[in-house]
Amino acid sequence: MSFLLVRSGLRLLGHSRQCIRTWPLTCTARPIVDMSYSHHFVDFQGSSIPTSMKKLVVTQLSPDFRKAVTLMPNVPVPVPGDGELLIRNRYIGINASDINFSSGRYDPSVKPPFDIGFEGIGEVVALGLSASKDFTVGQPVAYVKSGAFAEYITVPAGSAIPVPLVKPELLTFLISGTTAYISLKEFGYLSEGKKVLVTAAAGGTGQFAVQLAKNAKCYVIGTCSSDEKAGFLKSIGCDLPINYKSEKVSSVIKKTFPEGVDLVYESIGGEMFDTSVNCLATKGHLIIIGFISGYQTSSGMLPVQAGALPAILLRKSASVHGFFLTHYMSEYKEALMALVKLYQSGKLVCEVDHGEQSPEGRFTGLESVFRAIDYMYTGKNIGKIVVELPHLVNSKL
Repeated sequence: MSFLLVRSGLRLLGHSRQCIRTWPLTCTARPIVDMSYSHHFVDFQGSSIPTSMKKLVVTQLSPDFRKAVTLMPNVPVPVPGDGELLIRNRYIGINASDINFSSGRYDPSVKPPFDIGFEGIGEVVALGLSASKDFTVGQPVAYVKSGAFAEYITVPAGSAIPVPLVKPELLTFLISGTTAYISLKEFGYLSEGKKVLVTAAAGGTGQFAVQLAKNAKCYVIGTCSSDEKAGFLKSIGCDLPINYKSEKVSSVIKKTFPEGVDLVYESIGGEMFDTSVNCLATKGHLIIIGFISGYQTSSGMLPVQAGALPAILLRKSASVHGFFLTHYMSEYKEALMALVKLYQSGKLVCEVDHGEQSPEGRFTGLESVFRAIDYMYTGKNIGKIVVELPHLVNSKL
């Protein structure tokens, strides 16, 4: 293992005054692993990183997240290999597709137990030898990798994304933001004056679809489930928020745009998908990025009027595109950089929902991931749902 080794009990934080015999022989301020005793990490603040941690593991396949996933309270903190970073997670992102993963839909061949969670942001607390060329201890990083629902995670250095600060707002770009950016770039054909319908517009990815369409000078309609969400959509530029709890989406669109809309960014499925298809204008496009309304069902989706779909699309010369981020990773870096640039210039709002309005309050600790998933499926969140993982610093070497 190309990982710096030294006896534990020595404070190596960049303030060391002496060289320590290591393998290979070097003088270093990197966190270390003591192989002569037990594994022992030292973080950049000089506090003892525990040898065990909590993480969530899928122990059975089920669309019921609480049945599928188990909190493991005492698993070993992973040791970073050569070219890897050990990251202490500070914030982890909740995604609708977590249910698809825990139910086995993404890869039916995978058998439990397996790790879960897709994205996180935190600090580098230890690193393999070759990873030290590009990263330093204490550096804030974000990443997309399976197994993010854990207190610590190892990530290949080539997959880690340096960020200026550990801010939950930056977590919103990793999946939600890039999904909107790349799908709209590939299939949106956005231009000034186009009429765009975004379903679940106040959600984690919907908020970006709204803003990116507005940046392209489109007219944006956004569906949501409350007046509070409608107010949020107005605040980020949505021209016509529709509260589907109090208004019929199809009726509002037909009255406002008798000829239909040019583009639909669709993530709900079921009846909303049917409504969206029927609202398409001639030569209109619909992008499917999910169908959350059915994720918790046994099949993973609610029924749609699929039999009529070919006739509807043919009659309108319209099209439906599916979009799965994994298939567009060649575009990922460019999308991420573009989103960060828009954010830094004040042209993009990254709304984060920490769960303050949920029945039991803010989502803190891995235990609250279950509540966060439940909260997402109530449809009450505004923006990206994020869980904070606080770490107590109470042990000095």
